[in-house]
Amino acid sequence: MMDETTEDGVLDGKVRLRQPARGYRAGLDAALLAAACDAGPGQRVIEAGCGAGGALLAAAARRPDARFTGVERDPKALALALENIALNGMADRVEAVAGDVALRFSGLGLPVFDAAMANPPFFDDPDALRGPAAERRGAWMADDGLEAWIGFLSKAVREGGTITLIHRADRLADILALLAPKAGSAQVRPILPFADQPAKRVLVRAIKTGKAPLRLLPPLVLHDRDGGKHTAQTEAILRGEAALDWS
Repeated sequence: MMDETTEDGVLDGKVRLRQPARGYRAGLDAALLAAACDAGPGQRVIEAGCGAGGALLAAAARRPDARFTGVERDPKALALALENIALNGMADRVEAVAGDVALRFSGLGLPVFDAAMANPPFFDDPDALRGPAAERRGAWMADDGLEAWIGFLSKAVREGGTITLIHRADRLADILALLAPKAGSAQVRPILPFADQPAKRVLVRAIKTGKAPLRLLPPLVLHDRDGGKHTAQTEAILRGEAALDWS
């Protein structure tokens, strides 16, 4: 029997996404990562750990003149990603391939990309949280650590190419340290639950071989306290009416 899936609308219905009814489901982090992808016309983008394609397809819908490749190690997630690519009629410029960030990028046999993006698993220490359900473990636990993810992204892009990821705010120092040997010109956008609360997420973008100093950008505030689910800015991003630029 096939695992149960649901079909959901992303970007206000512009993208249809079939994903597991149980286990990891693309959510706000994937939407923000897609909104932060700033690939230009003709550029090639790789996403490490694309899952069922939530961020991959949303980014492709936002950047119709760019080409996208998703890499996924889980066969069931990869099958869903391929199904979703076809479902959205994007097979001419979006693909998904089997691969693992724990292995060398060169093993994929692909030329380097103009941009790389990822929403890495948030934990690499099994003692850091109560064990997730088996169907969620791969999305929550980075078996080879954040170092493997950033190493893969760094190898996947050309000199001058961009690396963009979303992660826990308390890992920002680790992210910057891991990027430093290969990438610079880092920009950080904090993601705040509310305007009066500390950031729980950060979006980080760096340029391979970049030399500019670190820039801390204005935060994105997700929720307000007037009863609305999201702030107007966040709602516009989720609907595909706004992007998260890096200027």
